[in-house]
Amino acid sequence: MASINFFSQLDYFKFPQPRKTSAWIQAAIKKEKRKLRQLNFIFCSDEDLLKINLQYLNHKTYTDIITFDNSDVKGELEGDIFISVDRVKENADNLELPFKDELHRVVIHGVLHLIGYSDKTSAKKKEMRKKEDAYLSLR
Repeated sequence: MASINFFSQLDYFKFPQPRKTSAWIQAAIKKEKRKLRQLNFIFCSDEDLLKINLQYLNHKTYTDIITFDNSDVKGELEGDIFISVDRVKENADNLELPFKDELHRVVIHGVLHLIGYSDKTSAKKKEMRKKEDAYLSLR
């Protein structure tokens, strides 16, 4: 059964409007002609995400998101998306954006990674940003 789950490892953070956001994510997945299996969004601290970054990717840097693709079937989305609430807040402040807008950008960024979009080159980063903007406008 298809599901989108939101978990917080932080006492002070609860994901806002999970039902509305789930519907938005599902619409984006459908528009990309993919099938949803299960997505787990896990919200954590900078330190927690740094530990994951070191353990699984051997990166010694803070990041706002790490996406794990758990799908065995092409075209089906199943994954765990870890998001640092601390990093999203700092990015929102630096960009002078509402926290919710930056949070949604990071959420859809993780979904786009699972769909197959990359941001490893400047051209791919530009394409990813264009997709993010398109889906953010559908909220």
